[in-house]
Amino acid sequence: MIINTGQRTDIPAFYAEWFANRLKEGFVCVRNPYNPSQVNRYLLDPSVVDVIGFCTKNPAPMFPYMDLLRNYGQYWFVTLTPYGRDIEPGVPDKHRLIEDFKTLSGMVGTDSICWRYDPIFLSQKYTCEYHLHAFRQIAEHLRGYTKTVVISFIDLYPKVRKNFPEAREIGRADRLEIGKEIIKIASECDMIVKPCAEGDELAKYGADCSGCMKISDYEKAIGNHLIAPQKKGARSECSCYLSCDIGTYNTCMHFCRYCYANAAQAKVMEQNRMHDPTSPFLIGNYMDGDNVHEVPQKSWIDYQETLFGL
Repeated sequence: MIINTGQRTDIPAFYAEWFANRLKEGFVCVRNPYNPSQVNRYLLDPSVVDVIGFCTKNPAPMFPYMDLLRNYGQYWFVTLTPYGRDIEPGVPDKHRLIEDFKTLSGMVGTDSICWRYDPIFLSQKYTCEYHLHAFRQIAEHLRGYTKTVVISFIDLYPKVRKNFPEAREIGRADRLEIGKEIIKIASECDMIVKPCAEGDELAKYGADCSGCMKISDYEKAIGNHLIAPQKKGARSECSCYLSCDIGTYNTCMHFCRYCYANAAQAKVMEQNRMHDPTSPFLIGNYMDGDNVHEVPQKSWIDYQETLFGL
């Protein structure tokens, strides 16, 4: 099975010690965000967890604990954007992050790491020209360290509208202009562009519009075929395979203005004060009335096909 860590928060950046403790103890508890008394308990054991998926803007805090992951398959999405502290106040220096990306690539391999350049939005400061110049600079630095770059254009979810009211949708003409040039630059740097939930309008320019977090990506990372249960993406236009996320909303301290997972900074700080690195839960601990469900787990690896593949 696949464990995801990154749809609700950034665990490597802010909760690496906690996650390391979960790996050592071999299990993790996750509250249902819509029904908090319902708790899922997952085993963290390589015999039943085939891949752990990470989404992060700062992988370095996890580096001291990478030995704990050596028996797990891994797939890392590392976000590197061109925005400054006006948009991403808690994100470390981008030059340092580029070097951290390279370090991580050396640890896990180029089939297990993907660069995310998203979300893309336009403003007086962050123009089309700005994006294309910045994208080329980052792509040239990351050439040879990944084979894939995921892009998406900003979606104005309710939390985004609240925290970033001046943000605007990007029109089709600008999407095509930016997308076409990004695909060209990426190709020059030996990368394939995968748009995230953007339809197929960039396919004619060479983008892979089939989805950005598919079972086939995990399979390539671990070198095995997976017999995975059918699942739908988070949105109708999404083809990603999302399952078993162990994060918690309102806990990411990057405080990116375009974030869909944080309601307000005060809520994040309140939640963070409840974090205990030794707890089975990312935030808080067991509570009276908890209904703990032991999630059935098994490996999805098709060993028969793997053996024939050898």
